[in-house]
Amino acid sequence: MNSIVATLPYGGSITLWAYMVQATHVILEKHDHYQKQTQRNRLYIHGANGKLLLSIPVKHLGKEGHQHYKDVQIDNSFSWQGQHWKSLEAAYRSSPYFEFYEDEIEFIFQKRFTNLYAFNNTFFKIIQGLLGVSFELSFTQSYDKEVGHHDIRPQQEVKSNPTVAEVSYTQVFADKHGFIPNLSVLDLLFNKGPESLYLLRNCSLSK
Repeated sequence: MNSIVATLPYGGSITLWAYMVQATHVILEKHDHYQKQTQRNRLYIHGANGKLLLSIPVKHLGKEGHQHYKDVQIDNSFSWQGQHWKSLEAAYRSSPYFEFYEDEIEFIFQKRFTNLYAFNNTFFKIIQGLLGVSFELSFTQSYDKEVGHHDIRPQQEVKSNPTVAEVSYTQVFADKHGFIPNLSVLDLLFNKGPESLYLLRNCSLSK
């Protein structure tokens, strides 16, 4: 896979990272309208009670209309960062590699951000570093509905590309709930550590 166009995620799913790891050039969309219920502000982890959603609260414009993703502000009236970190700790403290990555990841939940795109961009770079993956990275200069690259932005991903990366590994609570696919890439990192990059590079994806 050469170039892909993707939306900057909150952490990012295993499938999204598999696409990016297998690409040589990742173009992150910066000029689209913010859409609810996407990876822009949501991630899923495997907790003691099963699949758990962590969602960043954002400020909505209400009747004023759509806002660009890059302009979306985080609603910090909720103590969401502390809650998300506690949820990650509870889910993964006993995983094989949590202690190896916790300092770098805890940082993102201690630093205050007001802009969602800035938060996600910082988190993206942290995860990229932990995975040890390098690819050419750029951002769109304007919004184009049709692009000359493999497009996995949310609208395409939901409507016509329901691909899930075929990555199988042992999860902390698998004995209770079985294997849950396509969680946040954090689930893979905490459970497989340095092997995560190999699994992402070699998993099956629809190209």
